[in-house]
Amino acid sequence: MTKENLKSRIEAVLFITARAVSLDEIAVILGEETDLIEEALLELIMDYSSRDGALEIDDENGYILQVKEEHMDLVELLCPVDLKPAVLRTLSVIAIKEPIRQTVLKDLRGSNAYEHVQELVDKGLVAKFRDKNGRSFNLKTTPKFKEYFKLKGDTRSLAKILEIDKGIKDNEE
Repeated sequence: MTKENLKSRIEAVLFITARAVSLDEIAVILGEETDLIEEALLELIMDYSSRDGALEIDDENGYILQVKEEHMDLVELLCPVDLKPAVLRTLSVIAIKEPIRQTVLKDLRGSNAYEHVQELVDKGLVAKFRDKNGRSFNLKTTPKFKEYFKLKGDTRSLAKILEIDKGIKDNEE
């Protein structure tokens, strides 16, 4: 197998797996020696970094083919939002109890709620605004949230229909 062919096959592995893979995993998949894979991978990384394209190979936690940071706005616009289960649970509490004070959410979901809220704000699913006292933030879902989950109407009526509201104590003032 030529070096160019090996680089193409490595590129295909990185594209298809869409997750970080180790050097050993790539070697097993392609049935090649690890040192040959490593050499070809380094050349492939250099190929990607030398051109002004939208893709790069990141090697921080294994090897992954990904969109460069400066183009992530397009990814967010065109691809569905991927949320971890804990973040999704935090989002569901916000949706059911909106508008909800961030301090109340922290009491319900724990201190990780602050990180979850920031991720949800960054993804455009939650809006964060100061309350009338200016000491805390109120949280509310956005039109993007309703569009993403294909919801019609408000989330309060959805919570009543599903009778979800019963399991969450009402701490709102």
